[in-house]
Amino acid sequence: MSVAVVTDSTAYLPDELVEGYGIHVVPLYVVLAGRSGREGADVGPEEVARTLAVRGQRVSTSRPTPGDFVAAYRRALDEGADRLVSIHLSSELSGTWDAARLAASQVGEHIVTVVDTRSAAMGAGFAVLAAARSASSGADAAGVARSALETAAATRTLFVVDTLEHLRRGGRIGSAAAVLGSALAVKPVLHVQDGRVVPLEKVRTSGRALNRLVQRAVEAAGQGPVSIAVHHLAAPEKAERLAAEIRDRLPQLRELHVSELGAAIGAHVGPGAVGIVVAPFWQEHDDETGADRAEG
Repeated sequence: MSVAVVTDSTAYLPDELVEGYGIHVVPLYVVLAGRSGREGADVGPEEVARTLAVRGQRVSTSRPTPGDFVAAYRRALDEGADRLVSIHLSSELSGTWDAARLAASQVGEHIVTVVDTRSAAMGAGFAVLAAARSASSGADAAGVARSALETAAATRTLFVVDTLEHLRRGGRIGSAAAVLGSALAVKPVLHVQDGRVVPLEKVRTSGRALNRLVQRAVEAAGQGPVSIAVHHLAAPEKAERLAAEIRDRLPQLRELHVSELGAAIGAHVGPGAVGIVVAPFWQEHDDETGADRAEG
C-alpha cells in the first residue's frame, strides 16, 4: 500500500525535503495591501515583514478552502497513492485542520487520515517529516499517522518576539498577557502548549530572552539524538547566532534546519521573531514495533 503525506504551507519544511519525500503542500492565504495571495507562491515573508514594519499596517491570514484540499488529495491519488495522511498546524491556531477534515469527508475518510499536530511551523514540520520517512520505509496509513502524532507530542516549540502586538491582534495570545508585556517592557519566552501560544518565562531584555531561549531548547533536547529547527522573520543574523550556539551545546544533534518563517505565521509573530523547535530525531522502528504498526 502506498501512503502519501499532505500538509499545509505553515510546516516550513525545506524544499529539498518536500521534493525528496514527495510531500504535497496546500498553501494558506495571506491578505495584505488589499489583496489575497497564496503563502509561498504569491506572498513571501519579505513582503509581510515590510508591511508590518509600517505603523498601522496589518496582515491577516485565512485557511485553505476544503476545495483546495480536495484538489491536493485527488492529485496525490492520481499519482498512485492508495491512502493519504494529512498533517496540519494546531486547530487552536487555525481552521486549516477543519478544512482538511471537510475535504477528507468528501474524498473518503477511509482514504484520508487527518492529523492535528497541536503545534505550528517546524513543530508540525518535524511531525510531517517523521510521517514521510515512515511512509517511505513501508508503514501503512495507521503507522504513518502514529509517527506524526508521536513526534508532535514529543516536540517543543519555543520562540521570542519583538512585540506581542501582532499575536494579540490575530487572537493568538490573550490581551492581558500582551498588555502586561508591553507595559512592563517584558520580553517573554513563548511556547506552544496544548495547541495554544502561551508565555513560558518572562525576562527583562532581548539579550536575556535569547539566552533563555537557547537554554530552554538545550533542556528540552535532553540526552538523546535530536533534530532542531531555528526560525526567524527578517532576523537572519539572530537566527544564525542561535544555530551556532545550538551546534556548540548539543553534541547529540543529528539535523539542523535554519529557515525564515513564511508569510502566514510571520504575520502573527512580526519582524524580529526567532524560534527554536526541538524534536526527537526520527529513527525507523525496530521489527517488533513495525509488526505492531502493520497490524494497526
